[in-house]
Amino acid sequence: MKGEGSGARPPAARRGAASAPSDDAAADPGLFVRCPACKERSYRKDVERRLNVCASCGHHFRLTVEQRLLITVDRGSFVELDASLAASDPLGWVDQKPYPERVAAARAETGHGDALVTGTATIDEVPVALGIFDFAFMGGSMGTVVGEKLARLIETAIARALPLVVFTASGGARMQEGTLSLFQMAKSASMLTRLREAGLPYLCVLTDPTTGGVAASLAMLGDVQIAEPHALIGFAGPRVIEQTIHQTLPKGFQSAEMVLEHGLIDMVVPRRELRDTLARLLRVLVRGAAVQAARADSSRV
Repeated sequence: MKGEGSGARPPAARRGAASAPSDDAAADPGLFVRCPACKERSYRKDVERRLNVCASCGHHFRLTVEQRLLITVDRGSFVELDASLAASDPLGWVDQKPYPERVAAARAETGHGDALVTGTATIDEVPVALGIFDFAFMGGSMGTVVGEKLARLIETAIARALPLVVFTASGGARMQEGTLSLFQMAKSASMLTRLREAGLPYLCVLTDPTTGGVAASLAMLGDVQIAEPHALIGFAGPRVIEQTIHQTLPKGFQSAEMVLEHGLIDMVVPRRELRDTLARLLRVLVRGAAVQAARADSSRV
């Protein structure tokens, strides 16, 4: 990894207007946007006013990091950490193009150093350590930089006694870093254990898609597991599973609603209600953590 240290810079200055839709293959140029679920065309501004949710079918468009910040944290409260961390090329990976070129292209497209943006912020005046995956950065894949940024974010949360909130959107481990990327699953789980031992809450919001190594590690270890409606959640994607077992999967397989029905997450929350839900949960969990800490202190006296 290169570029040790941390830095703060305003997110909107790096990636255009915070209201620009980013769902892959979903946007028509100009005034309209086409929903990838129901194929309805709507005025782009109308979709943006609905927090990038389709009025016809309720499909939740994928968001940029800037869009997510805009609708989640208190205005002006986000301070980015470790923005300068950048991936090295440990394997000398080359497919259609060298790995460093892929990383450079992703950085230029998104304005972010890697697939996870981390920092501190407040949500309805509740201070938090915050991580947001950017699916536009190489499919939100988790490599060494993502693992290191998450580890440092958790260290910050412990040092400042902050609850942790992470929004996941990922295709899994980054193949261009091989086994090193798989190590990040164990690394993130180990750091989350440290967070729990410190008595600090962890809320994970699973957005579309949350799959692979991210789903098999940090995305399923929250004290409270929240998903956006219709988000794809699972380890292998449905196409891979169908090709492996040679069977057609049932409708809605691996959707947030089905995952909820089978008890793997705690709730599915529409985007318009998500900020308020996070704020309520954070207040309850932070209060509970404080009570537990006070009891632990009194028992040692």
